[in-house]
Amino acid sequence: MRQKMRLNFPHRREVLMTPPPDEGSVIPSAIGAQGPPSDPRPGGLPAGGEPPGAAAGGPAAKSTPGQIAVMVLGAVGFLYFARPVVLPLFLACMIAMALKPCIRWLSSFHIPPALSSAVVLCLLAAAVGTGFFQLGHPALTWMNEAPQHMTELRQRVQTVFPRLVRFNLAAAAVNNLGATEEEKKEQQKKAPTVELKDNRGTHSILNWTGTLLAGVGETLVLLYLLLASGDLFLQKLVRVMPTLTDKKRAVDISREIQLNISTYLFSVSLINTALGAVVSAGLWWLGVPNPVMWGVLAALLNFVPYFGPVAGVVLLGTVGLLSFDSLWAGLLPPGLYLLLHLLEANLVTPILMGRRFTLNPVVIFVSLIFWTWLWGVPGALLSVPILVSAKVVCDRIPTLSSVSELLAD
Repeated sequence: MRQKMRLNFPHRREVLMTPPPDEGSVIPSAIGAQGPPSDPRPGGLPAGGEPPGAAAGGPAAKSTPGQIAVMVLGAVGFLYFARPVVLPLFLACMIAMALKPCIRWLSSFHIPPALSSAVVLCLLAAAVGTGFFQLGHPALTWMNEAPQHMTELRQRVQTVFPRLVRFNLAAAAVNNLGATEEEKKEQQKKAPTVELKDNRGTHSILNWTGTLLAGVGETLVLLYLLLASGDLFLQKLVRVMPTLTDKKRAVDISREIQLNISTYLFSVSLINTALGAVVSAGLWWLGVPNPVMWGVLAALLNFVPYFGPVAGVVLLGTVGLLSFDSLWAGLLPPGLYLLLHLLEANLVTPILMGRRFTLNPVVIFVSLIFWTWLWGVPGALLSVPILVSAKVVCDRIPTLSSVSELLAD
């Protein structure tokens, strides 16, 4: 059955046209609407031999593994050499996401974000400064007496392990075997006495202190600006998104990252503070000097996975050997801390945080090593929050679901 079609020509005259039944004929107006005719050959390629869309803005070719490796190495190099600029930005963003709930709570009382941000930062700075001045004096005293502590520790170890002393004496006798008295006297005379007459150590300490203060100042200024700006950057991100679906996804990802980071940091801070209080009480009960200082140090070290608890056990073991005469009494402080840490890591933390923040231990360890190498101690503190943020983003983007499965436990 023949169909009648209307074509509008520029001179606005209606022409009735009956297309022939031949399937090979093509109506000129249908070409623009339906695209080029399909190729009857196998494979569906047009006559030119190129796939559809390749000649006119088709999808770009996928990146090769070599290009991906070059981009990753370039990003790592940028993060390493731009550390003075990038590290304060990362720290400010993480702390801002953790403090945003406080700013929203103060905003519910009709307090402007600029004023509420200043109040929160002042309270935070006052708390940190009070703790530093209260615990700084015993910490500096212990550090100044460190050489004396090391001498006492060596004497305690020699007293506790007499076989080790005899082994060292036997090794020294083997090294001096066959040497005459004159050679022994010459070796004693050649023992160098080193005196440092330059001030390179002092200059390095001053440079490190200046860099630290500059980084802290940059972080505080960026933190205040991020808190005072409110949701300005999120609104700008929503404006630049092309589709409504992308806008909703950007808002959801941003809200979820902020919620997860704030929940994670608040929960971990609460758990570590309780751990430090219990450790301080236990050390006070055992009779260890300055128990509050060691409890605060244990709480701070617990923010660093794996390496922090190991360093805490070593430090408290040293303090125990210096504080008590017997070996078993000296092992009580590190044993108490290790027991409390195992209870916290295997019982308290899983109950309070659930499986939402359960990550692959291997991935956590690799992330800790990488960020510690990249940025030092601040990188170790940021390793887990960065990993949590990456997992939230991968959970929300379907194409990155495999990466999310790799990060999960």
